Amino acid sequence: MSRDISQLIGAMLPRERRAVGVIALIAIFRMFGLFALLPVLAIYAADLEGATPALIGIAVGGYGLTQAALQIPFGALSDRIGRIPVILFGLALFAAGSVLAGLSDSIAGVIAGRLLQGAGAISATLTALLADATRDEMRTRSMAIFGIGIGSSFLLALILGPAIAAVAGVKSLFWMAAGLAILAGVLLSFLPPGIELPAQAPDRRISAAFRPDLLRLDGYIFVLHAVMTASFVALPFLLRNDLGVVLGGHWKIYIGALLTSLVGTVPLVIADERQGKTTTVTIAILLLLVGQAILALAGSTVTIVFVALAIFFAGFNFLEAGLPARLSIRATGELRGASLGVFSSAQFLGAFAGGLIGGFFLAGGNPAAVFMVCALIAATWLVAHRLAPDSE
Repeated sequence: MSRDISQLIGAMLPRERRAVGVIALIAIFRMFGLFALLPVLAIYAADLEGATPALIGIAVGGYGLTQAALQIPFGALSDRIGRIPVILFGLALFAAGSVLAGLSDSIAGVIAGRLLQGAGAISATLTALLADATRDEMRTRSMAIFGIGIGSSFLLALILGPAIAAVAGVKSLFWMAAGLAILAGVLLSFLPPGIELPAQAPDRRISAAFRPDLLRLDGYIFVLHAVMTASFVALPFLLRNDLGVVLGGHWKIYIGALLTSLVGTVPLVIADERQGKTTTVTIAILLLLVGQAILALAGSTVTIVFVALAIFFAGFNFLEAGLPARLSIRATGELRGASLGVFSSAQFLGAFAGGLIGGFFLAGGNPAAVFMVCALIAATWLVAHRLAPDSE
């Protein structure tokens, strides 16, 4: 296992390793600031002036709407003026939104702050910068490190967010998010010099970001995050209500499953060629399907759920890294930022759709229904992928 990870990183040039490390840290700091609020924000928002259930929901998820809306414009802007200015502007918006929410005692103020946090929509631009800084043959590997870092940030935030809030209050998480955004901006100075935008073609057209082969990948990331989000709507109820795992112990299962999943993810990444192999994507989607099917049909013990999650995460982690890598290679160079903007918007919209799916099918109080629907979605995706012409 350690040898596989060494292969994953060691094949990069020193400047590529440096660029990937810095960009991944920027994404980790920014996302930690958002993720740490998820386990505690709804409870905090319920006590704010003017709070209603609908407004609490907007406070929790509103940032996703502005993220989805602005990924494409920010990505396109980065193609024109450069990645660094757009990233700095996005981090400034995120910090300002964090400060606004931290200063607010009303639900309206927190919502405004969360929307402003989301307006710092730089995920696509960061991914484009990562693509600019690495060779095509290192793209999947660099995206894998990037994706694993963000995934680790998510899980770490689920652990530390409630602990920090318990000691210093939920408002401290907003201030921490602002500080991490500033630190992320400082990290930009540690990028290796000479990272350049792709050469611009004279007939550059934004329509190139909506080519059918790119839209197929956009659809893939939409489905991937819909399944992931729907799963995490149901998983806490399965663990707490059906298996008797206290809420404070859920993170142990998630982290253990994520680490175990690397046994499957890393070999898939290493086996994947620069142009991509239909078989690797097929295997990854199949892993999603198997993991969801086990949860739906046999998730009656903690051990079975752990194994099902490890299988699911193995496929998810590969696709989370491999799909943006494929898109960054296929996208017209001078419109890479815009293409990744469409991709990121699809990702955030998928998460929103997954929340709706999970909530709708959980209404009857049976988490297995959510997992079965997710398994059916994965099965449909698998068939569509195998039938699609030029799917890779």
